[in-house]
Amino acid sequence: MAKNTSLYFRIVEGRNLPAKDVSGTSDPYCIVKVDNEVVARTATVWKNLSPFWGEEYTLHLPMGFHSLSFHVMDEDTIGYDDVIGKITLSKEAIASQAKGLDCWLNLTRVDPDEEVQGEIHLSLELLKVTEKISLRCQVIEARDLAPRDISGTSDPFTRVIFNNHSAETSIIKKTRFPHWAETLELELDPEELSEEGTVTVEVWDWDMVGKNDFLGKVEIPFACLHKTPPLDGWFRLLPLGNNEVDAGGKLGALRLKVRLVEDRILPSVYYQPLIHLLVESVISPTEVEDSSALTMLEEVNTVESRQDVAMTLVKIYLGQGLVVPFLDYLNTREVNHTTDPNTLFRSNSLSSKAMEQFMKAVGMLYLHEVLKPVINRIFDEKKYIELDPCKIDLNRTRRISFKGAVSEAEVRDSSVEMLQSYLTSIIESIVGSVDQCPPVMRVAFKQLHKRVEEQFSEPENEDVKYLAISGFFFLRFFAPAILTPKLFQLRDQHADTRTSRTLLLLAKALQSVGNLGLQLGHGKEQWMAPLHPIILRSVASVKDFLDKLIDIDHDIVSEVPQRAVFMPSVTVKEGYLHKHKAEGPQLLSRFAFKKRYFWLTSETLSYAKTSDWQVRSSIPIRCVCAVERVDENAFQQQNVMQVITQDNDGQLHTMYIQCKNVNELNQWLSAIRKVSIYNERMLPSFHPGAHRSGKWTCCLQAGRAVTGCSRTHSAVTLGDWSDPLDPDVETQTIYKQLLQGRDKLRKKYVEMPDADQTSSNKEKINCDAPPDGAECNVQLSKPGPSVAARLLAVIEDLEQAHATFQRREIEEGTSVILNL
Repeated sequence: MAKNTSLYFRIVEGRNLPAKDVSGTSDPYCIVKVDNEVVARTATVWKNLSPFWGEEYTLHLPMGFHSLSFHVMDEDTIGYDDVIGKITLSKEAIASQAKGLDCWLNLTRVDPDEEVQGEIHLSLELLKVTEKISLRCQVIEARDLAPRDISGTSDPFTRVIFNNHSAETSIIKKTRFPHWAETLELELDPEELSEEGTVTVEVWDWDMVGKNDFLGKVEIPFACLHKTPPLDGWFRLLPLGNNEVDAGGKLGALRLKVRLVEDRILPSVYYQPLIHLLVESVISPTEVEDSSALTMLEEVNTVESRQDVAMTLVKIYLGQGLVVPFLDYLNTREVNHTTDPNTLFRSNSLSSKAMEQFMKAVGMLYLHEVLKPVINRIFDEKKYIELDPCKIDLNRTRRISFKGAVSEAEVRDSSVEMLQSYLTSIIESIVGSVDQCPPVMRVAFKQLHKRVEEQFSEPENEDVKYLAISGFFFLRFFAPAILTPKLFQLRDQHADTRTSRTLLLLAKALQSVGNLGLQLGHGKEQWMAPLHPIILRSVASVKDFLDKLIDIDHDIVSEVPQRAVFMPSVTVKEGYLHKHKAEGPQLLSRFAFKKRYFWLTSETLSYAKTSDWQVRSSIPIRCVCAVERVDENAFQQQNVMQVITQDNDGQLHTMYIQCKNVNELNQWLSAIRKVSIYNERMLPSFHPGAHRSGKWTCCLQAGRAVTGCSRTHSAVTLGDWSDPLDPDVETQTIYKQLLQGRDKLRKKYVEMPDADQTSSNKEKINCDAPPDGAECNVQLSKPGPSVAARLLAVIEDLEQAHATFQRREIEEGTSVILNL
């Protein structure tokens, strides 16, 4: 039974941070670490002691983790960045909150003795030879130790302590992956055998000047050594255990949202009955109003989890090749339940959320292609734009006038001109993108258009069929991306205050375009009136675009099961990176990396000198066997990763690639890992260093082909729209939702009066009189258990399967973890 761990965290904002700069402010940003490995970095908020970030991340950690920490830093242009403080949350603390954490937490001081990481391989046994008693400790090796020296390495040695006895290994210099293979023995007195003491193994970084730096410790109860066979294995290094002192808010506080989801995933066969019920809901519905597994799921689904459930369902039906029938089923129910066309899809129902998540899942690359050039232009130009008379600040405009100060009217006129230019570019890019829009999106919108037209066929409701599509397309897809480009991966950084205001005004204008200009002049923001003419002129072209968008053959969309949300030929990620020049004489590190343009699809990782270069070099994704970080000291460069491939002869080849920052590094690591996640020849270990001057820089071993000194992290990825489809994990999520609402379903559908049960088993006839005169579709409900009873039985079977596997794991001892 596989384990699946997902960590969701949102860094909302900070408050009352201390001033670190001479100007009396700070330039704060957050670094997020999981077990001391950097997984994210927020944008820097300049000159602000109460910054707002609003950045959220999802991290998939199949191997689990121990702690999550948030370090708040002050960015400095010259020299090293200042440390403001940190917050550390243990896995147990996060898991104890079923609904997750959402609170303000005070920052604490950073204690170097608490910043430990890594593991050590030990073998301990108690020897009794005649009257001689000794404790033998074999210190074999360690891995992923914390770097304590300026070179990015350490000079580690190990000390074994019991009572007043101690012994030390030799010092191995300049490595975070030392191999000692030394045996230490402590001679004990007979009376010490009965003591309930603790054997402590400490790892230190040796320093020639000053005191040694603490790297971590392992504590083993002495009673464990009386058992046979000898205690042997890898042990996680722990900090000294100093309690973090809350500075009483003097270092400020962070508002965080953190949620942990841990699941045990059963073999696929156990989830098939639930998938069958979900598929049955959309491929053979009797009447729209009938109960189905989907409608019952919607009944027990909470508002807080609706978005997650919607995305999970979208992925399940994408994997089954049935996403269009799924959306059509939900949308038809929503349309039939709506009497006032003005309220259509205005709520956060499951159908609305499903359409929203569907567009993100299949249309993110399309959105990037349409919006990125305009968004980049807005960020580059950084124009001061304002229409609201109450917010115009004449001191913020850069214009220099020889006639005196710039007037409010001049600011307003120039703002209107720039907004019209930006809005025109955005609208032209959207309405000219029919062929770029993914076919599955177009077919889904075609079905939606059909259902709305059938329900609201009156002449006065002529625009409703357009509003239904544009409400999703413009209001829930393009407008939010314009408002917050970073959250849609259109930019690496949040916009500054000036650019944010421009984006907000453009998002408002695009929402009006999506509403076909029907609500212009009715709101409080009358100062937007100068943009009304261009909005109204755009309505005709938007309608024409929507008509062309749905002019597509339904059969063009494949309805076969798939593993990814994108086609093999689609570029998942692209951009300039720096590739290490491996061939030729050894170059200085700064000259060894050459700028290249990279493309990633689910089939190849290719690169060339520029984006329009005709000749490309390619690596088949099926040959990838590891994608990992590289230690900084390997090339004296930060943010370097390695892609390890294996050729047909079994030979390993490594390509080193440098990214411009830690976020880009994590994004590329995650993207390549996702497209190679189903590869069969993935490596269990790797070298985080480079092989130079006849030895590895990480573990100092000589052989190029020697086994890696660190564990690979091939399944650790950032969660986003490009996550590979995993039907077992997704169905487990739906099962958990249904399990929580089981009592509600049982009470409503199983424990109802006999009369109601009788009426629920009657014949169901779907006779909508098709316009082409085809026969009515008559479906007789088969005698036997109702859908609700079948669904409840499936839930119970899954619950029993989980209990059986968990009991088996306990019996076999595989779920017993020694937390020493």
